[in-house]
Amino acid sequence: MKEVKPVELFRKLYCLQNKQKARLLGLDVGQKYVGLAVSDVTNQSTSPLSVLVRKQSNIDLMAKDFQTLVSQFSLAGLVVGFPFSLMGQTSVEAVQIRLFMKELCKTGRLDGLTYTYWDESYTSKCVEALLEPLDLHPVESKTIVDKFAAVGILQGYLDNMNRDLRSRKITIE
Repeated sequence: MKEVKPVELFRKLYCLQNKQKARLLGLDVGQKYVGLAVSDVTNQSTSPLSVLVRKQSNIDLMAKDFQTLVSQFSLAGLVVGFPFSLMGQTSVEAVQIRLFMKELCKTGRLDGLTYTYWDESYTSKCVEALLEPLDLHPVESKTIVDKFAAVGILQGYLDNMNRDLRSRKITIE
């Protein structure tokens, strides 16, 4: 698995779309869970998918789950939520996300797949605010937050890239 710039992933996706129905998987990596969302075949909209339990001891199992998702949804790449700092400082969460991706790469199960990081600012907080009036059980609420935060991350990426493509800020070679 290889990290690429956001626009590089989109170019790859766009080129693959002419040959096959390639999609993207959005990840909201937390301490306990990884929320997942998948794009539609046109890469215009995003749907919540599921939540994987995250433990240090199960990285190989998670890689196997990702392998299954890659073939099931014809995934071209991953968009990983990342807490970019306006001050340029690296947060504990940012270090943990990079470490998670490094460990996932080390499994070797996802070779050939590319991924990029995308700003996850306020995605979880927005979902939490929407769920607050529902008074859900904390565990149920957390898994919903993680899934829909992944939707926010991936949808934000797709909206930005598609807008830049339409305005010709991105060129497909």
